[in-house]
Amino acid sequence: MYSEEKMTSRREIYDGKVVKLYVDDVELDNGHKTKRELIRHPGGVCVLPFDEEGNVYMVKQFRYPFQTALYELPAGKLEFGENHRECGIRELKEETGATADSFEYLGCIYPTVAYDTEIIHMYLARGLHFGEQHLDEGEFLDVIKLPFEKVFDMAMNGGLPDAKTQAAVLKTKLLMLQNKGE
Repeated sequence: MYSEEKMTSRREIYDGKVVKLYVDDVELDNGHKTKRELIRHPGGVCVLPFDEEGNVYMVKQFRYPFQTALYELPAGKLEFGENHRECGIRELKEETGATADSFEYLGCIYPTVAYDTEIIHMYLARGLHFGEQHLDEGEFLDVIKLPFEKVFDMAMNGGLPDAKTQAAVLKTKLLMLQNKGE
C-alpha cells in the first residue's frame, strides 16, 4: 500500500540556469521524518520529424554527463509556464531548420520520477519543409536523416539510450501499426 508524504519545510540549495535543487523535510504516514532531494525542472519537448519517404531527422550532439555524442530527436527545454506545443515548433525549426504541416501530440513522459519534476512532451511532425537552422549560442549538433525502420531498430537494440527519443520512436511505431490495421 502506498503512502503519501507531507512536506514540512523546504530549503533551496541551488538556483541554476536549467534546474533548482531543494532539500525538503517530509513526514511519512507512519510519523517518521526524513529528507527528500528534489530537482525542479521546467520540462521539455521532443519532436519526431517524419518525412514522406519514411525518414526521421535526428540530431547528434555531445552530451557532457556521458562524455559522448548521442543520437536524439530534436528537443528543447521549456521556460517555466511556456506552451509545450509552441516550444516544440520552435525547437524543430531551430535545430533542423524544419517546419511541419501537422504536429501530433504523442503524450508525455516523466523521465526521472524519484527526484526530478521534469515532464517531456512528445510530438510527431509531418509535412516537413526545410529552411535554415537557428541554433542557440553554444549549441553544436549535426542533423542526421535516417530511415524510420533503422531508428526503430536502434531504439530496440540499445543504439538510442535517450529516454525521450526511445519513447517517441516506440509510440510512433505503435501508431503506424495501429493505422495499418484500420
